[in-house]
Amino acid sequence: MSISARLRSPLLSTAMLAGLAAGVAVCTTAHAAAEAPEQGLAEAPEGKLRICASEKDAPFSMEDGAGFDNQIAQVLAEGMGRDAEFVWTEKAAIYLVRDFLNTDACDLVTGIDAGDPRVLTSEPYYRSGYVFVTRQDTDFDANTWRDERLGGFSRFAMSFGSPAEVMLRQLGHGKFEDNAAYLYGLTGFKSRRNQYLRLEPSVMVSEVASGNADIAVAFAPEVARYVKDSSTPLRMTVIADNQTRRDGLPVPQHFDQTFGVRTSDKVLLDEVNAALEKVRPKIDAILSEEGIPTVDGSS
Repeated sequence: MSISARLRSPLLSTAMLAGLAAGVAVCTTAHAAAEAPEQGLAEAPEGKLRICASEKDAPFSMEDGAGFDNQIAQVLAEGMGRDAEFVWTEKAAIYLVRDFLNTDACDLVTGIDAGDPRVLTSEPYYRSGYVFVTRQDTDFDANTWRDERLGGFSRFAMSFGSPAEVMLRQLGHGKFEDNAAYLYGLTGFKSRRNQYLRLEPSVMVSEVASGNADIAVAFAPEVARYVKDSSTPLRMTVIADNQTRRDGLPVPQHFDQTFGVRTSDKVLLDEVNAALEKVRPKIDAILSEEGIPTVDGSS
């Protein structure tokens, strides 16, 4: 999943996000197929679809192929009449475009926000939104940040740089500042400066289930699997789209997810779009099994 699909804060432009991915120092290793893209890897063998994939991006992508985007990519390849060939890396998914797709180490990235300027994006294969996650025994089922009951919560589990951070700041009364120490505690008190920090989605959900957090706010595909599997009954409520800041600036909550290919691969993009129409029912079945709520473009 791309960096644009993880960090959607209006305070962070696409260019800034790309710069973050380019500038962060990370000491990781990739599998042999992706370790040295600068060595001039050959084009994909005929009949193969080379898919850029992170080993450590649950629940989207996982080393054993159990990530739901791994499954969707497999279905897409079958619809194209190709064999799926995953190019795995231990690097975070935010590096897939820069270090792998753009160096011809692989040919397709899943979970790209529609219109990401770094790539050509396919027709959306689903659209989902940010959600509030609460315990079912908590009297909270609102779908807006304007609900006054949020003012009674003190601990919010969320990712830095997300729409959730922006909107929590908008609540005022020092909510974000009071919550910051808690969030840094979940990431081991690591600084965000010059590095990408990911708060594991499973941790956000478990914090709510255990009562350590009052509420979690996350992109639904990140947390749906863990909400579904929680032994503590949880509620996941999709937040209405285009919440607004106090100054009236909209903060989108719903996002189309697409497949991304290199900007020079228009032929491949056309092939992806054609196959997508054929396999959409299978993709919908995977999303349903995962428990991911989908929304239409008019919501």
